[in-house]
Amino acid sequence: MLNTAVKAARRGATLINRASFDLDRVSITEKHFNDFVTEVDQAAEAAIIEVLKTAYPDHAILAEESGASANLHDQNDYVWIIDPLDGTTNFIHGFPQYCVSIALQHRGVITQAVVYDPTRNEMFTATKGAGAFLNEKRIRVTRCDKLADSLIGTGFPSRDLSALDQYLEMFKVMTGKCQGLRRPGSAALDLAYVATGRLDGFFEKGLAPWDIAAGSLLITEAGGIVGNFSGDADYLYKGDILAGTPKVFAQMVNVLQPFAAAPK
Repeated sequence: MLNTAVKAARRGATLINRASFDLDRVSITEKHFNDFVTEVDQAAEAAIIEVLKTAYPDHAILAEESGASANLHDQNDYVWIIDPLDGTTNFIHGFPQYCVSIALQHRGVITQAVVYDPTRNEMFTATKGAGAFLNEKRIRVTRCDKLADSLIGTGFPSRDLSALDQYLEMFKVMTGKCQGLRRPGSAALDLAYVATGRLDGFFEKGLAPWDIAAGSLLITEAGGIVGNFSGDADYLYKGDILAGTPKVFAQMVNVLQPFAAAPK
């Protein structure tokens, strides 16, 4: 199943790479305010789904652009969770920070994960219980045990600005607690960076399952911890996520737990 996901990610990435050389000709549609989809997102998703459905025709699909397959709620044990191009805004501008994200959920548990960065040819993979890898080399989270020494990834709202004040307050608090904050613009890739030790932690609110699913397994298989802003495991379909090395995660929960509730 992991090999199939890798094949699907590469198939989608081929279309993304081809389009990246001629961005002026890419058709762009604004789904909502500051929420864009390109013909490349749609074509890559179709290519990914074709590979997965050819191998596993009975599996359900939950994808960013096409949504849920008709059999998603038919007590299907297997669900592929797909983001064909996480970081579309970056892609549109030629900013090389975007990825393909594919995860397999089996009876409510993420068991396979692929995050592929086509600009760097970096393939992050994980199978539950078998570790996490970057281009087939084992990866681990960093040994950082102090939030004050950590480099933390995050995201901020660009579509729904109703929570902007709360985000600004979080940034203010975290800036005073860690060594640095980074906002590259692709949550799935940020989570992969935590798994491989380029970041010590990550936090963001309001994400979708396809932003989180693959990256969360990468981190836990790399020795890190993933949870919501209260430190609990209920994050995948609620979208508020904290992740990091075990000790940095615990310290982030202490700092960010007051922001767990939605802003009034």
